Amino acid sequence: MTRVTPQPNSFHIPQAQRLLFVAHCAQLSYRRPAGACVLIKGQQFHSSTQSHKRKKTQEEPQERELDLLRYDMKDLMKGPKPALYLGFSGLIPFVCAPLLMAVTEVYYPDIAFAQVAYGASILSFLGGARWGFALPEGSPAKPDWLNLANSVVPSLFAWVALLFRDSITESSVMVIMGLGIALHYDLALLPGYPSWFKALRTILTLVATFSLVATLIIKNVYPEKNLSEIFQKNN
Repeated sequence: MTRVTPQPNSFHIPQAQRLLFVAHCAQLSYRRPAGACVLIKGQQFHSSTQSHKRKKTQEEPQERELDLLRYDMKDLMKGPKPALYLGFSGLIPFVCAPLLMAVTEVYYPDIAFAQVAYGASILSFLGGARWGFALPEGSPAKPDWLNLANSVVPSLFAWVALLFRDSITESSVMVIMGLGIALHYDLALLPGYPSWFKALRTILTLVATFSLVATLIIKNVYPEKNLSEIFQKNN
């Protein structure tokens, strides 16, 4: 058997030390600072969140108040026909009062007060409608202080408006404020009505408000005449 003689320049490393050296080199090559790891993870999570937000925005746009109002307008014709017909018919007393005075070019305080009294009755109706919506079991609106107490506010505005019988300006302003507050409650503050009803409420409130404002403008433009004087002349 031939014996191999080791060369003078060669040296021998034990097996255990070689394994420790290889493991140490591998650990150094894959080691990163703790802050870098956290930063990388945070960046990955942030980018994932942003992509998820972009995807969600494309598929389901966030519901803001104006967008919600626009979507409700699209659902207007989905409402029951009796509610739509009766709701729009309820605008006749509001619109006819300033229209009649504009055609005759005369301001009639009796007609103006009749318009305000009708607006006060509508305010009371809106408060009662909220109670009727909140009281049944299973309704999305609970009969709590938020719903029931705020539903009384339009009726209080109606009552104060009727107290200003001798001043049609103050009466009209109270009715307009009551209509605006009731609409704000129904659209934003209190648990919502169906989409079609919120759209209907918005249209009816705007038309009623413009009609009351038109009456106040006519009061300052055309001469005033009482209906009793016209009836006495005819008799």
